[in-house]
Amino acid sequence: MELRKPDPAHTSHEAESDRHKHSLEIRLGSNIFRNTNGVIRVQGKEQLVLELAPDQERILLTIDLYDGSGNHVAHLRRNRWAFNDGNRFSLNTSESPPTLFPNLPWLKVTDQETGETVLEAAVAPGEKIHVATGKFYSHRGQLIEITSHFCRIGSTHTLFGDVFEARGGTAVLG
Repeated sequence: MELRKPDPAHTSHEAESDRHKHSLEIRLGSNIFRNTNGVIRVQGKEQLVLELAPDQERILLTIDLYDGSGNHVAHLRRNRWAFNDGNRFSLNTSESPPTLFPNLPWLKVTDQETGETVLEAAVAPGEKIHVATGKFYSHRGQLIEITSHFCRIGSTHTLFGDVFEARGGTAVLG
């Protein structure tokens, strides 16, 4: 039996590849979450996952959507609806006419009952996804609001211009 020593070039390439997988920067309004794995945990539950497609030409979104009572009303898995009660929500991506982010890959989820934007995000240079606006409920029925100035969770917790280091883990809200 022959034991092989690890190839240092191969090992460093794997380490670089692993580091790269966990280096997504997510901006929620004016707040920055550095070195995330793309998962956003809201009030203890993983509610959103933002990914860059391998070709980096589009954003992939996984999100659980709830109503104001905390009832699970829709689930989007990597830009495909797993369920969507009454087709309440619509998804538009870069192939659709851009609104907020011309010339950059973007996506937008809209609540067709209210006409409000649930989430609008775009790719920014350097492994970044910017969520400029959002309005959706947590699994506890609390409103999450994202604007260019703040990210508010319910009526008690507001983030304004904060920077968080996730160290390859999840971004945490509330």
